[in-house]
Amino acid sequence: QVQLVESGGGLVQAGGSLRLSCAASGSFFSILAMAWYRQAPGKQRELVATIFSSNNTYYIDSVKGRFTISRDNARTRVYLQMNSLKPEDTAVYYCNLRQRGLPDSWGQGTQVTVSS
Repeated sequence: QVQLVESGGGLVQAGGSLRLSCAASGSFFSILAMAWYRQAPGKQRELVATIFSSNNTYYIDSVKGRFTISRDNARTRVYLQMNSLKPEDTAVYYCNLRQRGLPDSWGQGTQVTVSS
């Protein structure tokens, strides 16, 4: 079983920066990718960024050039550096871990609020 714990959310003014962190613990078998999702009030959860086991990354268009996903060498922590934040980035951000043949694991979420 995998546990994911996010941290680093908070309140920031537009144009500011935050760094989210996700610590993974438990049993890992074949990690395919780790990702960050977000869910704004009244909206569906959306994928923000992914880092694959190959170290390739993917970003949705709205965060390209502003957000950077990375992980540590042990591959048990994943980060999301968020720069030039906008009010529309306000959401609960969730960490996700995908393993081959197993259901996705999710963290409890961390609130990011960007004031205008």
